[in-house]
Amino acid sequence: MKIFTSDPAVEPSSILYSRCTVDLKSGSMRYEDVPCRNLEDVLGGFGRSFQILAERRITHAYCEENPLIVNTGLLTGSTVMTGLRTYFSGYSPIKGSKRGLPAAMWSTGSGNFGAKFKWTGLDELIFENRSPHPVYALIRETAEGPVVELKSADHLLGLTSHEKMLVLQKEYDNAHFASIGQAGERWENVYMGSVALSTDNQLKSGEDKMRFAGRGGMGSLMGYKNLLALVAQSSDKMKTVSSAVKNVNINVVKGGGSTRLQPISRGGGGGTWAAYDVLQAFHAVPVNNFRPQGNDLPEKLFREQVEKEFVIKSEACYRCGITCHNNIHERREDGSAGKFLAKFDYEPLNLLGTNLGIHDAEKAARLIHLCDNYGMDSISLGVTISYVLTYNERHPERPLLNSALFGEYEKIEELVTLTGLGQLPEIGRGSMRLSEATGETSYAYHVKGLELPAYQPETNPGYAWAIAGGHMSMATYGLLTREGKSDLDSWVQGITVNKLQIVGFDMIGLCKFFDITKGISTQMVVDCLKSEFNLDVTTESLAAAVRRAFLRGLALELRQGYEKSEYALPAEVWERPNQKITLPNIITPEFIKELEKRVWEVFEPELAEFLE
Repeated sequence: MKIFTSDPAVEPSSILYSRCTVDLKSGSMRYEDVPCRNLEDVLGGFGRSFQILAERRITHAYCEENPLIVNTGLLTGSTVMTGLRTYFSGYSPIKGSKRGLPAAMWSTGSGNFGAKFKWTGLDELIFENRSPHPVYALIRETAEGPVVELKSADHLLGLTSHEKMLVLQKEYDNAHFASIGQAGERWENVYMGSVALSTDNQLKSGEDKMRFAGRGGMGSLMGYKNLLALVAQSSDKMKTVSSAVKNVNINVVKGGGSTRLQPISRGGGGGTWAAYDVLQAFHAVPVNNFRPQGNDLPEKLFREQVEKEFVIKSEACYRCGITCHNNIHERREDGSAGKFLAKFDYEPLNLLGTNLGIHDAEKAARLIHLCDNYGMDSISLGVTISYVLTYNERHPERPLLNSALFGEYEKIEELVTLTGLGQLPEIGRGSMRLSEATGETSYAYHVKGLELPAYQPETNPGYAWAIAGGHMSMATYGLLTREGKSDLDSWVQGITVNKLQIVGFDMIGLCKFFDITKGISTQMVVDCLKSEFNLDVTTESLAAAVRRAFLRGLALELRQGYEKSEYALPAEVWERPNQKITLPNIITPEFIKELEKRVWEVFEPELAEFLE
């Protein structure tokens, strides 16, 4: 970026970001320095890309007019801890309104691709139209500035996301990679394709330790465009850490926001896996398609149980001290780590394990491994399969697909494999479409076409207003379970003011674990922006920019045909209240009716300017 002001909120046009627009059909490139329109543009990520998407009228995700926007945040590639994020935005194949219009969506992941991309000198890539043949994009640093080239990707066809990276690694040194798997290549039948991002650990070890931009099917949009991978090749440009940023980084590691994510050896809970322990105390761990049974089955996948048979290594992203990853390895006879199996985070472990009736760590690891390498969103995949299992349980006389039931590992593995190969569009197109086809929509666990993460909807009516997945863009998932809030005022305040602020992380380039409880509107971020770029911002201006970005996303949903009735939890929550969950039951018709009324009363007046 080119910065000619110290006041980005007042003078955003004095900051320019570097963009390359690639016409995949003709192969032409257009480079430009684009002046920022507002603070959202300066911060980057979806705050910028959604303004671009708002200029398009897209009626089908798989059309040449639907762009794929790849960008970074202002702090991506900086010395600020967790500043590694890359954002992929477009109109989603899987998330859409009942009118059949696709919703604007972004997905994000870490790894070291984002930093390498930023260090080439580019801030944003926009891929227009569709290539007539498979290609990958090489983004490289040169003495004259960043250069983007399209290369034939015929040799990458049919490879897993991990295999694509290993092939490209042999061709390009000092580079990092983003790729799709076979699922993205089968975009017609798989709407939940993810984008895999390479890590230093992966490239050094040869093990498939990737990160993922999973939600919303951006890997499928890449596949539609015949764009199989991205290569970012540049020298490292990590500068010396200033004393101000050093203090912030120490606070990120030792402060309250990331404490529970730290390794157990450092007094933490051991990553997001620790959510099992927290939620099981209330029997609120999703089991068998979000129907907790009030028993101890989820405890079979507690860390302390898995450690008895496998070696668990706590590892970190590049230059990150949080160390939240838990990589599972086979245990050799001498107790040392053997073959790498999978990374256990709460979402994939639950939704491809416990919620499918799989309570065996090795089997869950195998399903996660398949999902990752085929390149699918583990949340959408797991939740859609759990719908199939419920349907089959209810209709033994006319089951779906291979008649799989909860806990039937071999049949569930077959469903994952065939979906990844594009042979099961019933699953690959998501739970909303499948449930509409069967006529049984009440137990399809999605909101607005996007499958729910592994938190019981009974505990989180805020899901209804999330704009990019329940736990990505509306941090109300712990409002009841962690904060004990069951009153209406707290939920209205959370949804309309406090908890929507989590989307700020998907603008600025930081992982949510930087300060998951407070968002980016803090003195820590103010200090980092001053130190890294000599920018003077206030926490108030940051909060205002984040709110505008959220409201713009909400307005885009309404423009794409969403009715208020679609801002609702799965009907089973009302029809079959689960008495096994030992938390206050806030999901009553009376509570929700009043909540909806008050939330829309707050949002609607502010939405007017974005709906013009």
